[in-house]
Amino acid sequence: MATILNFFGRKQPADVTPRGGLREMLDGFSIEVMPRTAEKIEDFRAILPAGTRVYIAHIDGTPIEDMVATAKRIAAEGFPVMPHFPARIIADASMLADWIARYQGEAGVDQALLLAGGVDRPRGAFHCSMQLMETGLFDKAGFRRLHVAGHPEGNRDIDPDGSDRMVMEALRWKQAFSERTDAEMAIATQFCFEAAPVIEWANRLRAEGVALPVHIGVAGPAKLQTMIKFAMTCGVGPSIRVLQRRAADLTKLVLPFTPEEFLSELAAHRAAHPDFAITNVHFFPLGGIKATTDWTSGFGATPAARAATA
Repeated sequence: MATILNFFGRKQPADVTPRGGLREMLDGFSIEVMPRTAEKIEDFRAILPAGTRVYIAHIDGTPIEDMVATAKRIAAEGFPVMPHFPARIIADASMLADWIARYQGEAGVDQALLLAGGVDRPRGAFHCSMQLMETGLFDKAGFRRLHVAGHPEGNRDIDPDGSDRMVMEALRWKQAFSERTDAEMAIATQFCFEAAPVIEWANRLRAEGVALPVHIGVAGPAKLQTMIKFAMTCGVGPSIRVLQRRAADLTKLVLPFTPEEFLSELAAHRAAHPDFAITNVHFFPLGGIKATTDWTSGFGATPAARAATA
């Protein structure tokens, strides 16, 4: 354990921190929590930079009361909160309106991540994020920002044939929605491990007429075994081979897997191509929230509480 803790705590080598603009790539990152993981953090100001957007994942079975309470607590600590709205677990428009009103009235929320959700079959009237958007309820409530899901490696749930035809069609619809409404929109993606396919996918979005900014999903530092387990569960595609190659190297099994190489490659590409679709990083803290924020702080992401006393 001491080895792992020392790895997180030690200062990054001088030649690594600026590589490919990694520090700049991490500027404005967001992070995803759940009510049960958020409970483990005494004060988010001690670990997150001021203004960090905190997504709250709504896992099937989590009471809306727990979701709203978590949003209220994190918002009170000064962070913008973006709760998930999983279409397939929302019964009808009345339930959707109730959730929006609770988040807005109790936590001051004005942004949301809209997605189909992790259940196979709809529990009610909605089966996709587009149907949530079409209700007009977010616009009516004055939600200023709506994010939607992205899948750089495809999504077999949406495209069973392994193509991305339906996924791309949905993104073009969402692009058109952003053009006819006042909503600030972006694509938040599933986590990936290999830069080349992500770069290819991001460039293809532009070729397909999808101009929404992309917030790339990144797995925060975690034990390799933990990373592989989550990757298999979440349906990560070909980029899982990065983990498999690392697993074959016994000398690396004792160290946590970090996203440094992945993000450095993306940062280098963005530096060379300023119009690159990927604008932000979104962390899935698979090894724990603190492990992720310890890692980001090593690249200049100063927590709000520390910055206030500097």
